[in-house]
Amino acid sequence: MYAIVNYKGNQILVKEGETTRIPFLKDSKIGSTLNFDNVLFYDDGKKKHYGNPSIKNINFQAKIVSHERDSKVVVFKKKRRKGYQKKNGYRDQFTVVKFDKLSSTKKTSSTKKATAAKKTTATKKTTATKKTTATKK
Repeated sequence: MYAIVNYKGNQILVKEGETTRIPFLKDSKIGSTLNFDNVLFYDDGKKKHYGNPSIKNINFQAKIVSHERDSKVVVFKKKRRKGYQKKNGYRDQFTVVKFDKLSSTKKTSSTKKATAAKKTTATKKTTATKKTTATKK
């Protein structure tokens, strides 16, 4: 089983039982859990689910394993015959997360309840306006 998740503008391939590198999370602690709810593609072994653009009602949870730094990248600038040389470098930070099981957990249906409540209030308002216009005639 595997999935492709969009997280902070990066598409991440997520496999069951493997650790994955994601962009650095500054305020999160090691051992806490993350929810990945922007699932683009999900293969459960039996059927492949495609999103348009994302799959609704599916999200995955992962546990933060560690915060690490990548190897140094050297940036060297030089202008020929001018005596200009500049050497810089940086180490990119990332967070390592682990997905134990890729099981699709349903989101809460609070959005469905909110839309249903809006529909009922809209129908009540339309019936109330029909009654008032009928009595005015």
